Amino acid sequence: MLQPVNILVTSVGSPGDVQPLIGIGLLLRARGHRVKAIVSPVFRTLVEQAGLELIPLGTTEDYKRMENDPALWKPVTGTKIVLQRLAELVIPVYQAIMSHHVPGNTVVVASTFALGARIAQDRHQIPTATIHLQPSVLRSLTDPPTMPGVFSGPHVPRWLISLQWAAIDKLVGDKLTAPAINAVREQVGLSKINRVLRDYIHSPQLTIGLFPAWFAAPQADWPPQVRLTGFPLYDTRGASHLSPELSTFLDAGTAPIAFTFGLAMSLARELLEESARACTLLGRRGILLTRHSDNLPPNLPVGVIQVDYAPFSVLLPRCAALVHHGGIGTASQALASGIPQVVLPHAHDQLDNATRLTRLGVARILMPKCYHASNAARALGDMLGSKIVSEYCRDAAGKSAGADALGDTCGLIEGLFANASATPLG
Repeated sequence: MLQPVNILVTSVGSPGDVQPLIGIGLLLRARGHRVKAIVSPVFRTLVEQAGLELIPLGTTEDYKRMENDPALWKPVTGTKIVLQRLAELVIPVYQAIMSHHVPGNTVVVASTFALGARIAQDRHQIPTATIHLQPSVLRSLTDPPTMPGVFSGPHVPRWLISLQWAAIDKLVGDKLTAPAINAVREQVGLSKINRVLRDYIHSPQLTIGLFPAWFAAPQADWPPQVRLTGFPLYDTRGASHLSPELSTFLDAGTAPIAFTFGLAMSLARELLEESARACTLLGRRGILLTRHSDNLPPNLPVGVIQVDYAPFSVLLPRCAALVHHGGIGTASQALASGIPQVVLPHAHDQLDNATRLTRLGVARILMPKCYHASNAARALGDMLGSKIVSEYCRDAAGKSAGADALGDTCGLIEGLFANASATPLG
């Protein structure tokens, strides 16, 4: 049996970025390891419910300021904001790891953009696994991710795809992140790096994709250390439940349509208004999931309610369809629940996730600027009335059933520690 290990999990981002890392930590703790979570203090309750120790990363005020910035939800400016935040947290992540590092008995499990972990790995030879929640961060010339403002697809020449990525790296990725990373690397005696988004975001020891091969098939030009384990499907089920009001609503009529535009989305008033109208046009019941009550229409139609939060693993199997922003965690829960999806991708990885969902035949894409009640009702009506879409949804749910992504992920992490002495670092 593997000895108890000091495991540090760290994530930079929204609830959808943090929850899977907490799920991994929860299971590692159940396996007997000592687990600490280096995340924003915004997630204190989530961390403590999982029985983990919180190591605060940044401040609640910093997190709220980024969350409430309208530019975060735009394709170009949103990426810049995320990368700038990544750069700001390089030193805090590195310092937190070093403060809690037990030499010879530590493993770090870091999300894509917690790059202070990569510096600690390079300098102190700490076994480190990178966790990618979405396939869009894995570049490929044979199956390039679909990104806003980037030419991609089977008919785009490979040289043009490579040229675009090189330009993105030079003008955006390295410009915003490399100075902060290299400043720390220089202080600790390491050489400078570049091509952060192409190379440095992947741990050379172990990089885990938390999505299945049937959603994003492994490509020959992915980094060779990438392993796929599947969707984690961790959403605090067991720690949070359906409210009595929501349970009563679900029991009182036909399966509703659920609408959510991300737990971090605080600027969704128009989207929620159009969603409520779409329910009226369809003659369907609806659930608007948002913690921001000021985003709600003044008077909701009969049969439409607002809910702060509900675990999707419990809620979505009782829904007819889901309309959402394209976050990978939300999409995976809908796939597991076997319901059709309408996706409104704003920025980041959302367009790529939406494109992959449409390839599976389970989703339709509506760009946010085109999201009106009539368009939403038409897309939902077409999908809900299609036997073919229903078959595709059942197929996706069948593929999701029985998978143990978190268990397989924890097994790889434990194997990383066991084999660390034989694993050379790049």
